[in-house]
Amino acid sequence: MPSPQESPVTIEVDIWSDVVCPWCYIGKRRFESAVAQYTERRPEVVFEVRCRAFMLDPSAPESPESVLKIYERKFGGSVAARSMIDRVTAEAEGEGLVFNLDRAQRANTLSAHRLLVLAREHGVQMQMKEELMAAYFTDGVDIANQADLVALAVEAGLDEATVAAWLADGQGRNDVIADLKTATEQGITGVPGYVFNRSGLVAGAQPDEVFISVFDQLIGA
Repeated sequence: MPSPQESPVTIEVDIWSDVVCPWCYIGKRRFESAVAQYTERRPEVVFEVRCRAFMLDPSAPESPESVLKIYERKFGGSVAARSMIDRVTAEAEGEGLVFNLDRAQRANTLSAHRLLVLAREHGVQMQMKEELMAAYFTDGVDIANQADLVALAVEAGLDEATVAAWLADGQGRNDVIADLKTATEQGITGVPGYVFNRSGLVAGAQPDEVFISVFDQLIGA
């Protein structure tokens, strides 16, 4: 808690990312580490974080496909795909993350983003994002499957019946579409992207010290 002499200072953070973006998960860990370090040093600083929707492939089908096959097409064959997987897996390991991209199943992420809208309304959005990313990158879960999404949401602390109704009714779709439109308007073409206090974009899975430097600039330290 801040001392009586210290007035709370709020830093608003909008994190633009997709739940199937490996660098977004790596960036999430680095950002969280930077926040933890900073709030220990400057407990008067409060972070208000919101996840914003970005879809790497809005046209992706609902039915899942092996990430390995997708990478083979994208990077020009199995050797290049394996090199990419090995590189990003090593980066993830450095942040304490376990990537099993050989098991990962890529599918449309609209429903996952809709679920994050609901989680924000209930104050558990970051927990929900963690559940989704761990399920995708580590456990090979199909995060377009509604039954799997409901189970993950319950793990994040949401009510099972509420989640099932939300997904079945298509709720949150307009919020996701609005985020995608805003990303285009703000010139966000890749993720992760971090917007602080509604202005100033920091792009990419930056090291802790980069985020900490930004925090210092924002509070005039």
